Amino acid sequence: MTAGSDGARPDSARPDDGLAFGSAAEIGAGYELGPDGPHGDESGAAPGGGEDVDGDSMVPAGAADDTHRGAFGEFGATTQAFIDRAFRERIILVGASFPPHDNQLVDEHLDELARLIDTAGADEVARVVQRRQTPDPATYIGKGKAIEIRDLAESLDCDTVVFDDELTPAQQFNLEKVLGRTAIDRTAVILDIFAQNASSLEGKAQVELALLRYRLPRLRGRGRAMSQQGAGIGTRGPGETQLEVDRRRLVRRIHKLEAQLRDVAGQRETQRKARHRHTLRHVVIVGYTNAGKSTLLNRLTDAGVLAEDRLFATLDPTTRRLALPGGESVLLTDTVGFVRKLPHQLVEAFKSTLEIANDADLIVHVVDASAVDPEAEIEAVHDVLRAIGADDRPELVAFNKCDLSPPPGTVRDRFDASVVMSAATGEGVDALLAEVARRLRELDALVTLSIPYDRGDIAAAAHRAGQVVDEVATDGALRVQVRLADTEIGRFEPWVVDGGAASD
Repeated sequence: MTAGSDGARPDSARPDDGLAFGSAAEIGAGYELGPDGPHGDESGAAPGGGEDVDGDSMVPAGAADDTHRGAFGEFGATTQAFIDRAFRERIILVGASFPPHDNQLVDEHLDELARLIDTAGADEVARVVQRRQTPDPATYIGKGKAIEIRDLAESLDCDTVVFDDELTPAQQFNLEKVLGRTAIDRTAVILDIFAQNASSLEGKAQVELALLRYRLPRLRGRGRAMSQQGAGIGTRGPGETQLEVDRRRLVRRIHKLEAQLRDVAGQRETQRKARHRHTLRHVVIVGYTNAGKSTLLNRLTDAGVLAEDRLFATLDPTTRRLALPGGESVLLTDTVGFVRKLPHQLVEAFKSTLEIANDADLIVHVVDASAVDPEAEIEAVHDVLRAIGADDRPELVAFNKCDLSPPPGTVRDRFDASVVMSAATGEGVDALLAEVARRLRELDALVTLSIPYDRGDIAAAAHRAGQVVDEVATDGALRVQVRLADTEIGRFEPWVVDGGAASD
């Protein structure tokens, strides 16, 4: 994907700020090499597979018959979409291993990156692993290795090189000078996927904000864009450069999006207060991307949420009412999936969405039992929960996809009262609901109220304040059995005839 000479698409520019921004890949790689061009006069080995002299694996994953340049950056073909789905871009994946070297961990991360690339609409054709003592501050992997990757990319006719770790703006710029093609990182790929999948106005605003925050430190002047604008009438000096104009417009757009999302956060706070007024407990589903969260929500509530076997199929939270086996009703919310190395821009931009977990009475943590390393995925989710301050919420771990693979015993043993289930087949879902009901009941006290018939206001207040389990008309009064939070019991003390302690 190619931006225009100033990094904007004139045909889609926003009327409020004059700029429109492309995909994460465009944001990460919209540079021009300059008059000297790539380092074409430098020599280096052109690996065709196997191991290089340093023992670094460079394994082609295959080759295609047709040739094309991709839509990711300055060196790609012009396209109006985030990822041009008319063809599959050809991608080289690059990982780095630093002491203590863990080849298995690097391979797992690259496997996940390959899935991200596939979700974005591209194909992996080779992967490279560089082993170093420390990252190179200029090119991350070292200039020599970058030249080898350039030669490999030319031999395989690859469009883009994707790095598993986040690159600094300087590293990204230097790599593109050496590679002669787009160089992006995992962060840019994830941002691009989010941009493709965002559907709600809030989701689109959150993604755009993350994209702009990613682009801001990567703005560089390109060719004529570095030329200075004419100064105003009656002024002296050369005026602003195009780079300065772009930066100012970008910052203005960021501020506008931040203000819009603050308004959304205020609306969510209003919704939170409304939930408390209705006294319904709130259960939030979290988990690694593609763990089966949306499938579980659909099975429990017939929500009709998009559930596909791909990463980040769901970005917008969905809340539905759920009836538990004991008759209690709760609110059940599905959230965006998490991933290892989740870009901090996304965590920050999606904070208003993710903070739903902060208000949860119970977090149902869905884990893909068939994953290669479910424990690492669990830790990635916990990292995000810590980042948003929701790590103190009660948690119920549900090992999903048991129809494909049972959860490792060592992992399951870490969690008390965990549940094994399959959201796709329904196996174990009843056990999950029973455990959710039990956990929520532990939060409330089951009390019995004796309310005179002339105090209908008290009966109505009991319905508002808690979950009424039973209601019987006796000779002298209305006996109401209700589950109340500890903070609510004092309001009804004159009418309490039984209970007052937390119940199982």
